[in-house]
Amino acid sequence: MATPRTDPANGPSAPARTAAGYHHGDLRAALLAAAEVELAEKGVDGFTLRGCARRAGVSHAAPAHHFKDVRALLTALAAIGFARLSASMADCAEGIPPGGIDYIVAIGRGYVRFAVDNPHLYNLIFRSALLDCDDPVHGAAGDSAFAYPVRAVGAYRGSDEPMSDPRLAIEVVGIWSMVHGLAGLLIDGQFSKHTGKTQQQLADELAPALTRQFMEGPAKRPDPAGGC
Repeated sequence: MATPRTDPANGPSAPARTAAGYHHGDLRAALLAAAEVELAEKGVDGFTLRGCARRAGVSHAAPAHHFKDVRALLTALAAIGFARLSASMADCAEGIPPGGIDYIVAIGRGYVRFAVDNPHLYNLIFRSALLDCDDPVHGAAGDSAFAYPVRAVGAYRGSDEPMSDPRLAIEVVGIWSMVHGLAGLLIDGQFSKHTGKTQQQLADELAPALTRQFMEGPAKRPDPAGGC
């Protein structure tokens, strides 16, 4: 499992400190940093506000100043996760013009790279039952991340609104489902134990190959209208 890092652009995401306390006026950032480490070590099932407070070196009551409950804190972490997912896709696609298959491939690689680098956040961001999905920050971060495959497929197919076209919507959802499933299998170590390769190596090899095959391969995808 990758060690959480500090990410100035997307929010505090590293073990900023432990028992030494937090910098004055930065309690929220310190709690989020501690919360991500807590999540990485204990998972969602073992995640508690008390554990985060203890790790941040503050009283058990301190988190209530910024997060009313554990759901609110997890929601804030999920928003950071979505922002980091967007950054990963943007980084992989940097310098590649939209409209070609290489751009779609890069988006897929960025998605899977995010997952293998941040398995704790990957396993959180889609756990809707644990999150406040009406939170505007969380919603905006999720929409921004989903916009990457939508724009990629739209540019490739020459459509400004691919989700309004059932055939193109299937391609968007299909690519998303494929890279999401691949990411989960990689995190579970389903391929590494057979190949001897690292998760990162497999992500960089399999995500592009599968994405390209899905978009360019000869297999016919189902007709959304139910035709043959």
